[in-house]
Amino acid sequence: MSTDNFIVTATKNGVPLGPEDASVMPVPKDSQNKVSVQIHLRKIPLLAQLSEDEMRQVMTDLRIRTYAKRDVVLQKGASGDSLLFLLSGQLQVIDVTEDGRAIGLRMLAPGDFFGEIAVINGSTRSASVVALSPVMVALLPRNTALHLFSHSPSVAKHMLRFLAEKVQRDSQFRALLSIHNTAKRIYTFLELMKEKKEGDVEVVENLPTHQDIANMINTSRETVTRTLLALVQQGIIEKGTHRLIILNPAELHKLAQN
Repeated sequence: MSTDNFIVTATKNGVPLGPEDASVMPVPKDSQNKVSVQIHLRKIPLLAQLSEDEMRQVMTDLRIRTYAKRDVVLQKGASGDSLLFLLSGQLQVIDVTEDGRAIGLRMLAPGDFFGEIAVINGSTRSASVVALSPVMVALLPRNTALHLFSHSPSVAKHMLRFLAEKVQRDSQFRALLSIHNTAKRIYTFLELMKEKKEGDVEVVENLPTHQDIANMINTSRETVTRTLLALVQQGIIEKGTHRLIILNPAELHKLAQN
């Protein structure tokens, strides 16, 4: 088991199968085959600059859980007793409308944390989180998380920046859902999801399934498939395995704005 950013690496018979790290938390995986995993805590952005004392406390209190694809990792309305970190796999934050329809809110990738609002407020979970693949998750008890928020400058700074970006992203997503033209909603969704990589290449990493995209932007899977295929045929995007490359960012932006 490994991830692209090596938060989790596998070892077999004591031999690492990934790069070493200064703060590594070993987690037994399969004693019969002598296969285990190591969690590289300083690869998690929120924890990267903790002091050694703070890191030792985190390692003492952290609990690790694994979930199968489609398992509910967090249930809306449950107690906010821990801050959670995604170590491997992919998660989706969802809400359920009054008529029972699931609406995707955002995707989570390895290194992301979630459940912070309920931890800060001492409230219940405001949304559910579902596994889109087999995942490994770390849970940090609320009291330990609150101590970091108030006593670790690096964590406090990271959290403030994250919350500001989240407010902006949520505002953009609400604006997206108000767009009546379905194709334009899909174009705008890609605009929000894209990231600029080395060489000024714009990509959408960890591309959700067409059904998951449909759930997130309130349309049908068939419409998503048809619209993405049209973008491929026009040479605007190129689809890979769980990855989408924006070949013509200017044209995509134009479609989203028109």
